[in-house]
Amino acid sequence: MFQHSLFRVFLILSIFLLLLACNREVNKPINGEWRGTLETMEGKPLPFLFTYSEKQGVTVLNAEEKVVFSDVTLQGDSITIAHPIYEGVFKGVFTPDSIYGTFIKPSLNRAVPFVMTQGRKERFAVNTAPKATVTGNWETVFSPNKAADRYVAKGIFKQVGHKVTGTFRTTTGDYRYLDGSVENDTLRLSTFDGAHAFLFEAKVQGDTLLDGMFYSGNHWKESFTARKNEAYELPRADSLTFLREGYEKLEFTFPDTNGKEVSLDDERFKNKVVIVQIMGTWCPNCLDETRYYTEYYNENKNENLEFVSLAFEYAPTKEKAITAINRLKEKVGVPYPVLLAQYGSSDKQKASQKLPMLSDVLSYPTTIFIDKTGAVRKIHTGFNGPATGEKYDAFVKEFEEFVAQLLTE
Repeated sequence: MFQHSLFRVFLILSIFLLLLACNREVNKPINGEWRGTLETMEGKPLPFLFTYSEKQGVTVLNAEEKVVFSDVTLQGDSITIAHPIYEGVFKGVFTPDSIYGTFIKPSLNRAVPFVMTQGRKERFAVNTAPKATVTGNWETVFSPNKAADRYVAKGIFKQVGHKVTGTFRTTTGDYRYLDGSVENDTLRLSTFDGAHAFLFEAKVQGDTLLDGMFYSGNHWKESFTARKNEAYELPRADSLTFLREGYEKLEFTFPDTNGKEVSLDDERFKNKVVIVQIMGTWCPNCLDETRYYTEYYNENKNENLEFVSLAFEYAPTKEKAITAINRLKEKVGVPYPVLLAQYGSSDKQKASQKLPMLSDVLSYPTTIFIDKTGAVRKIHTGFNGPATGEKYDAFVKEFEEFVAQLLTE
């Protein structure tokens, strides 16, 4: 009798453990294709596509770009999805085929609601065939009716059927890999890279984009207009930032992540070509540029060449800023110094005060080329990343040729 009762207890326990194991297996997000939406201003959904893998994490897809969120934590029905470099993090609850919650950027006190659903879907739902084609170059003006905020850009788009990819280039950088569609006469584009969430909408009327609106997360929006102009080009990137009158050299002293003060007067920089990068760990264009500089540095070792980056961080404390810099250096493998120039704000006016010899700090990133005599030979404002295609290739060619020239002098 005792043995029979013991067997029943064992059988019930085994069934319970088996059901529990099965339940745990089921209550995980399903591997495969997903679609997410972030809520922008006016409640407009900003869509993005991604794949979920229990082993690889979340991979966000923007046209040709893949952004990997490798740090995924499940606890009960709660989920945390974190980018390996940026501080932005998804926090929510999940079922096998849905995730919902808030995308949080703690240092900026920003929180954006999100919803994710499993299954293959279009980025933007398209129910009507396109009545317009946007392939080509577009002369663009953002905030056209606000003199203080007005700035120019160049739209570069390629349309195949109803699908559209491309970007907007500005004088301070590009708006990343944009991905979207044309439905009837409406153009919609979006991107999400872990740091920025952008949504663009406009009506296409012939060679004009009308009623354009640009949403950045749920904290900013501005209007834009554009007209097709294949010959349009932005001002040269090396014509925007310069040394102020009365200054002959770039000077700074900032600490590295170990607290050691580093200056251009240090022995390691004397009589060498020095590339100075103004950047922030929170900045996707800076990350793209840093990856390129790291690759170039490693493949072109030269005792007469040095790189140094000046990080302007919005992290609220020095400790958090240093953590962000160390995280960037580790994940990208940055082999040269990254100095903490500012924390608590990435405000460009404050950055300009830290480098008073510059006319302005207009963009993160900005690159300053210094020759072996210590003279500033060129300042390149902004960065045309891989999303700009031929423009990125042109930047790489120009950069490598100019550095080679400086090294031979």
